[in-house]
Amino acid sequence: MFPVERRPTCNHTGVAEPLLRRRKGFSRLLAGQGVSALGDWMATTAFMALTLKLTGSPTAVGGILTVRLLPAIVAGPIAARAAHRAGPRPTMLTMDALRVAMVAVVPFVQALWWVYLWAFMIEVASLVFLPARDACVPDLVDEEDLPAANGMLLGSSYGTIPIGAGAFALVAALPVERWPVIGDRPYALAFWVDAATYVVSFLLIAGIAELSRAVPETATDEPPGLRGAFRLPLVRAVLPATLGAALGLGCLFSVGIVFVREVLDASDAAFGLLIVSFGVGAGLGLLLLQRRGGEPSLAWVREGIGVAALSMGAIAIAPAIVGAYLAAITLGAGISHGIVAGMSVLQRDTDGEDRLLAFTAFHISIRLALGISALAAGAAGDLVPEMHWPGIGEVAPARTVILGAGAVVLLSLAAVPRTTPTRSAHST
Repeated sequence: MFPVERRPTCNHTGVAEPLLRRRKGFSRLLAGQGVSALGDWMATTAFMALTLKLTGSPTAVGGILTVRLLPAIVAGPIAARAAHRAGPRPTMLTMDALRVAMVAVVPFVQALWWVYLWAFMIEVASLVFLPARDACVPDLVDEEDLPAANGMLLGSSYGTIPIGAGAFALVAALPVERWPVIGDRPYALAFWVDAATYVVSFLLIAGIAELSRAVPETATDEPPGLRGAFRLPLVRAVLPATLGAALGLGCLFSVGIVFVREVLDASDAAFGLLIVSFGVGAGLGLLLLQRRGGEPSLAWVREGIGVAALSMGAIAIAPAIVGAYLAAITLGAGISHGIVAGMSVLQRDTDGEDRLLAFTAFHISIRLALGISALAAGAAGDLVPEMHWPGIGEVAPARTVILGAGAVVLLSLAAVPRTTPTRSAHST
């Protein structure tokens, strides 16, 4: 439905001519995503700090995270309709413009319902934006560059977490009460900086010439809806393993701090280092994927997620924190390798409306899986009793939950076919 000018694949090496130099359109998209992601994490920290200031309740702060998971239910149909009617570029520009206004108004009402409302709405807009972003990547890079491009985008989204949090800390330390425009609203600047980053993203995307040529045909039939995405054989092939990875990751982050504190008898700082180890591993997984020869395939997805499943088991049985660190590195490598390989397969083997729908299903499903698994793992940690394993002895509930999550990840591989399915229509 969205015909674009496709470039022939060419042979080249990233060393001789780096991707960002060869593809100016992609470099603009990446720059915009890096800037807006930094603002996002800055604003996310501000949302939690502002909620704590208004309520003094840690439970209310946790509500912010819950509110940011619920939009997956609402955003799916909106993103599916955007895929049918508009196309990637108009969708991205519209969502950036809306987020500028949404973020900018947050500081003007000091009430919990107002904070929750805009946290929810901003997340809806973000979940509509992301499928459009990922769907346009094949129009900006050559086919063999898809793993590298996806890795860069993933890195821009999550590599800016510490920078965004640090930027908020700097803003929070400023004597904002003495500023006549901001008055007594110390978090306003953080939100307004975030709004400015969406302006930057909007301007960079608007200037990408390759996307300006991707003009959708007039839609005359009814949109297939989000269910149409799950009817695509390739989506059904890629999603099980990536959902398994999300379930495992949500479990680890939910019960990880309890595991580190009560089972390994380590500190909160050690839990922080466990997360850092995961991040280091994710970077190594992306590097491996970029340097690996051949085309991404479902076999690459299975390999990455298989490593992740075994790593979850290794974490669960780790006798000391050092072993957990090493297993967290391989876990990060396996998850990043498997998920980015799956994204690359979807981009290569779908096009037009199918691609937008595929990435809508991809992002919505992963977000829901993370939320559900975090809640379920937390509940399981409270309900599962200490068990006696033959030859091992007493096993803490956190070990059992993490090991069970690893088993779920491993079982998810059974639903991934050995060969790439052929394309089919929505009505298949």
